[in-house]
Amino acid sequence: MTEIQTAYQKAIRVIEHCQKPTGFYASGLPGGYEATWARDSIITSLGASLVGTKFEIPFRKSLELLAKHQSPLGQIPNAVGTYNIDRRSDVTYNTIDSTLWYIIGHFVYAKAYREKTLLKRYKKSIDRAYLWLKYQDPNEVTLLAQQPTMDWQDAFPHKYGYVISTQALYYSALKMLGADKQANRIKKVVNGEIEKYLSLYDPKRGYYLPWAWKPHDGEREQALWFDAFGNLMAIVTGLATPKIAQNILGYIKKEKIDKPFPCKAIFPPIKPGDREWHSYFSKCAAKTPYYYLNAGIWPFIGGFYVAALVKTKKFTQAKKTLENLALANKLGKNGRWEFLEWLHGISGKPQKESTPYQGWSAGAYLFAYESLKRKRMPFFSF
Repeated sequence: MTEIQTAYQKAIRVIEHCQKPTGFYASGLPGGYEATWARDSIITSLGASLVGTKFEIPFRKSLELLAKHQSPLGQIPNAVGTYNIDRRSDVTYNTIDSTLWYIIGHFVYAKAYREKTLLKRYKKSIDRAYLWLKYQDPNEVTLLAQQPTMDWQDAFPHKYGYVISTQALYYSALKMLGADKQANRIKKVVNGEIEKYLSLYDPKRGYYLPWAWKPHDGEREQALWFDAFGNLMAIVTGLATPKIAQNILGYIKKEKIDKPFPCKAIFPPIKPGDREWHSYFSKCAAKTPYYYLNAGIWPFIGGFYVAALVKTKKFTQAKKTLENLALANKLGKNGRWEFLEWLHGISGKPQKESTPYQGWSAGAYLFAYESLKRKRMPFFSF
């Protein structure tokens, strides 16, 4: 059995430990992330839903739990469930991607299991979630705008205004909802074909800026570092044009963002004195370059990297990357095949703060595995 196949079996085992009566927990480790996060549970489900009907119940339970705690205005919670002794919270909100992943999750569930009953049952909930999203457009330009720390990078670094990862997820959600006209407008705006002052693509750098906001006397509020997840999701969802997709993948190879394992969360790392640095960063795990969110390696992003390579028909490179991703997930702090949350960005070694048995690391691997096996992505094919 090859490492790719072994990793496939081990990923299933990790997800078995993440499934709970209320849905998927973020981690299968007792004492770990013992709650259902919207983004983690749906990313886990992207891969779990491709293993027959084995994980149909926890996928459905995750969606039902999130719907149960939907806010009166339509927002989907970030997480549901008391987790960690020093951070007790039954329901938390303050995100924008949770609502996006919730909508995407319903359509993924319907396609994976060829079952639209759940989609019909929660139509009103999905419509309310969609309406909440439409209200996150204060400038009436179709793009979603957000405040800092309202997505998966919830502590570091700051992204606000128009964020590429959010636009990619929104584009996908709109396509799934059948709102093609709105989705196509977002694609043209983000790619600089219309309303160029709102564009997120930087042709000189060859990738999407992580975020941008308002111009002031010719100077725009924006960041210039590379956001791996946002750029890869733009490829996976089809938001990126074929040319832009090739430029992004070329940049990843040029800067070795996929080495030693795929992929570093950002590049280059942000250091004290940089324009993007905030004083409180010195108190979080990301204060050290190539650590945690500060250019650390996140295997779940590696899964989307493989999918992006499949999307662009780079099958040979996708296979090599999947093999490398399998090796990353094989590493552990106390043994093998721990599917860690993140690894050091230079050495690739496990770090003591990294939580093992991550559902989204395992789920993204299964999604990547099946994408390569089928030579097309099971979802996001618009």
